[in-house]
Amino acid sequence: MTSLVRRRLLAAVVALPVMPAFAQSRPLTCGELTATQTEGPFFKTQTPLRASLLEAGSKAPRLVVAGQVMSAQCRPVANALLDFWHADEDGGYDNSGFRYRGHQFTDAQGRYRLATIVPAEYPGRTRHIHVKVQAPGKRVLTTQLYFPGDPGNAKDGLYERALEMRLAKAAEGTFNFVVEA
Repeated sequence: MTSLVRRRLLAAVVALPVMPAFAQSRPLTCGELTATQTEGPFFKTQTPLRASLLEAGSKAPRLVVAGQVMSAQCRPVANALLDFWHADEDGGYDNSGFRYRGHQFTDAQGRYRLATIVPAEYPGRTRHIHVKVQAPGKRVLTTQLYFPGDPGNAKDGLYERALEMRLAKAAEGTFNFVVEA
């Protein structure tokens, strides 16, 4: 791990307890679909079914992201597919395997829960988590989730405040997706 990567990771860890103060991001409302964003160059199909992306030996701060998938009519979307992927603790993507990649389905109330790490930044991008969400039989929503208060947000041309997770605690984020259902 380079000293620059270590410094950025340490800065992220130190900033995490402060981030909830910045977590007053605009909540999504029913009728307003979640914004789409690019999938980027690192998307892979056929990810494993799993609710935890945690990897043995990772020293990165842990993170739980949870929320609901809702229709524009404010109804929970059961059995919606969520496919997550993000950079590792050094800012790299696993393109040969499925490290920090996986998919899951919402429960009957449209809820999901993902255990993972806080991904590192990499050149040109702020800290983020990619996700594809699809209600059964509907179009796929491709978007990204961001960390409120992250110093890299201001320098990332793709960053959108409306896609910030709400951080209740340093290691717990929430985000509700609104999709066509």
